[in-house]
Amino acid sequence: MERAAVFDVDGTLVDTNHLHVTTWWEAFRQAGHHVPMHAVHRAVGLASGDLVARLLGEDRDKDQDAELSAAHKALYGQYFDRLPALPGAGELLRRLAGDGWTVVLATSAGGSELGALRRAIDADDAIAATASADDVDAGKPAPEPVEHALELAGVPAERAVFVGDTVWDMRAGSRAGVRCVGVLCGGLPRADLEEAGAEAVYADPADLLARLGGSPLA
Repeated sequence: MERAAVFDVDGTLVDTNHLHVTTWWEAFRQAGHHVPMHAVHRAVGLASGDLVARLLGEDRDKDQDAELSAAHKALYGQYFDRLPALPGAGELLRRLAGDGWTVVLATSAGGSELGALRRAIDADDAIAATASADDVDAGKPAPEPVEHALELAGVPAERAVFVGDTVWDMRAGSRAGVRCVGVLCGGLPRADLEEAGAEAVYADPADLLARLGGSPLA
């Protein structure tokens, strides 16, 4: 039977979370908002509109949302040519594809940003499909991104595992009915990932690859 390995990208396969923290912080600063970096870090992984709403509240000037998102996109775009893959990222995807897993990415990134992330991973030969933010109405922690990834793979939830680095990933995977695996390379504590639904937690893709035989992806 077919089985799917669904992966978040930012902070899971590519070491970008702290770049997102810095560039979102700067976008807020330029717009006159003083948002602590630790608060931004906790919100990374949400779609842009949801991140802004979480950090500025529902009583914010919503007309400024698009401007903030565009500023972040422009600042972050300066790094597109040098985004660093996390240790073992490409090797893990190729190993899973070789073992018969259908590998699908589920990410809030789209367009040129997604292209830059895929270049960093350098494992397009192992990636069967990508569910991006452009494909769904609601981003993580809603289950839609993971559910769409499963549709692309043609695999039911009980035959899938979702790997991510944030509580939003774990909640999305849990709500979609898939087994969830967390990685610590996004900077969040193990306890937070486990509380949000992670069945197992690894340091990074290289650690998961080294211990693959005893993992939910065995």
